[in-house]
Amino acid sequence: MRRILIGLVCILSFNFCSYSQQKQNEESPYTYKKASPDGIGKVYLGREISFVMGFEGAVWLERQTREVEESVSLAIKNLPISSASVVADIGAGSGYYTFKIAPRVPKGKVYAVEIQKTAVDYLTKRRTELGFPQVSPILGDEKSPRLPQNSVDLAIMVDVYHELEYPVEMLAEIRKALKPQGKLLLIEYRGEDEWIPIKPLHKMTVRQASKELEANGFKLVENGKFLPIQHYLIFQKTD
Repeated sequence: MRRILIGLVCILSFNFCSYSQQKQNEESPYTYKKASPDGIGKVYLGREISFVMGFEGAVWLERQTREVEESVSLAIKNLPISSASVVADIGAGSGYYTFKIAPRVPKGKVYAVEIQKTAVDYLTKRRTELGFPQVSPILGDEKSPRLPQNSVDLAIMVDVYHELEYPVEMLAEIRKALKPQGKLLLIEYRGEDEWIPIKPLHKMTVRQASKELEANGFKLVENGKFLPIQHYLIFQKTD
């Protein structure tokens, strides 16, 4: 009888664990597949999430040809900000955008968010070297930029969103950080154009970006079509 009871408990426990795992999978917004060469095998709304580029790629971010290729100055010129705005550069990397935005907000702040400690240390050093006290490096994580709630006028992600391992969780945290009229800017290589020499998983289409952002409480309010090879998509959080 004792053996029968033990066996019954084991069966019930196994069935409960199996049910719990199945329930968890059903509730997850993500699905999984065999990973592509440049992906992690995790899929959100039909898009496989790409690998994260490590801080070792900072040299590529700072390449001398970037301004000509991407018209970065034009992108920054069109940012919907004032001299007192609070901007969050999420996935700041080497600070290529951060330190170009800083002069535009002398009375404001630029949060430079990174999930790699090496990058945060580098950003902190560069802030001192360049003399931008309004820049505040922040160590975030895969699910949150760890920004103060209701503090940000504009959050930007430059060629970053497609790499987010937890886009649903990250967007929820960004929504909390944005002020009521706060905006989110995605700059992404255009997935509609095959001729752009960027790997497919590192590009996004307007349709896919809009689908994912709308599913998480944002609406597209501006589609800037002035960059040579990238989308300039401004979203505003909805109620």
